[in-house]
Amino acid sequence: MDLRSIIRVLNEEKARLDEVIHNLESLGSSKGGSSSATGRRGRKTMPESERKVVSERMRKYWEGKRKK
Repeated sequence: MDLRSIIRVLNEEKARLDEVIHNLESLGSSKGGSSSATGRRGRKTMPESERKVVSERMRKYWEGKRKK
């Protein structure tokens, strides 16, 4: 496959996905109530790698606060 045909296939897939997304959004708005996508409740799950990054950042933050 050359680059142009790959781009064509991807654009066709994008058009199909856009149509599906539009249909799903219209289903959610037709009920008149609040959608579950508007506000997610509960705690966000975080992968271990991201948790380590946040932990290191907060450790440095609190070290700086203690020095002041």
